[in-house]
Amino acid sequence: MIVDARAVADFIAARDARLGEARQRAALQLACGIDFADALASIGAERENKRSRIVRALERERLKGLRKHWNYDLNRHIALKQALDRLDGKGPLKRKRRA
Repeated sequence: MIVDARAVADFIAARDARLGEARQRAALQLACGIDFADALASIGAERENKRSRIVRALERERLKGLRKHWNYDLNRHIALKQALDRLDGKGPLKRKRRA
C-alpha cells in the first residue's frame, strides 16, 4: 500500500485540530460550564455574557498561577486563552508546513 505524504500530513493536521478543539471544549465545560459550540453560535448580549464568564475564569486561573496554587493547571489556562481567542475571532495560529 502506497501512502501519499501529503495525505498523511493533512490527516495529522486535522487530527491535531480536532484534539485542540476537544481540549477547549473540556476546559470550558469544566471551568465555566459553557458549551463551546453554543458559545460560538451565540450572538449579541448572550455572546458577551459567555465571553465575560471565560474572561473571569481565565483571570482566576492566572491568579492561581501567580500564587503558585496547588490546583493551577497550565493546560487549562492555555485552553481557556485559546477558547477566548477563538470566540473573539482571532482563531488558532496556523503553522507553516514544510515542503
